[in-house]
Amino acid sequence: MNEKQLAEYYRRDENMMILIFAQWCVNHDLDPMALYSKAYPGQPLNEGLKKTVEELAVPKEESEPIPDQTVIGVLEMFGNSDLAEAVHEAIAQRPS
Repeated sequence: MNEKQLAEYYRRDENMMILIFAQWCVNHDLDPMALYSKAYPGQPLNEGLKKTVEELAVPKEESEPIPDQTVIGVLEMFGNSDLAEAVHEAIAQRPS
């Protein structure tokens, strides 16, 4: 495997992580962009996330459920611990 292939695999996996996060947010009536901004205040808008929300995320009625631990695990695997923490906080704020 060469460097170009490795970079392509990482980019594809990163896009999957973004889609999992965005769809999880939609499924729980959360705004992915707002949650991202809460986790990373002061950072510019994440264009990959914006594009994913607009083009790939589906209404929650059309989506398979995404377990909370799945989204947290995927975010942490890609080093997005601040975003994983924001997801944890959103879960804790759910009505019981």
